[in-house]
Amino acid sequence: MMQRDQASAMLGMVVEHDAPGESRVSMTVREDMLNGFAITHGGLVFTLADTAFAIACNEDERVTVAGGADITFLKSTTAGQTLTATAARRARSGRTGLYDIRVTDETGDLVAEVRGRSITTDRRPPVPSTGSATSTTDPAPERDDALTTTEVSR
Repeated sequence: MMQRDQASAMLGMVVEHDAPGESRVSMTVREDMLNGFAITHGGLVFTLADTAFAIACNEDERVTVAGGADITFLKSTTAGQTLTATAARRARSGRTGLYDIRVTDETGDLVAEVRGRSITTDRRPPVPSTGSATSTTDPAPERDDALTTTEVSR
């Protein structure tokens, strides 16, 4: 999944831990991630948490997606700080799951908490593109800070 996640790669996210039902993902806040008040845009804090959530709930060959999520922002951050989202499964029954995600800064202070609800679908992951002439999108540009297959296990 993460090998095809261009959004997380573009934001410089790094997968630090990936195991069934849990994950840890970090991201350094850049100047272009700040809102008009010079603090980290809340949508990007949520995006980091959502990526950790996605990794934690996709633990087999079935595609699992978010059915919903709620976020509580507790502390603002700014450029140069490193945020880490840690996701943990709380329950899984049938096709649904419940996950808690904590976002902390580099000092360990709590920045946000997310409660995510997952739904496992009947879909299979997309087949990797072969770069055929019928492709309608250009591949993402290479970046030094992008995720690599050695940084992710899925």
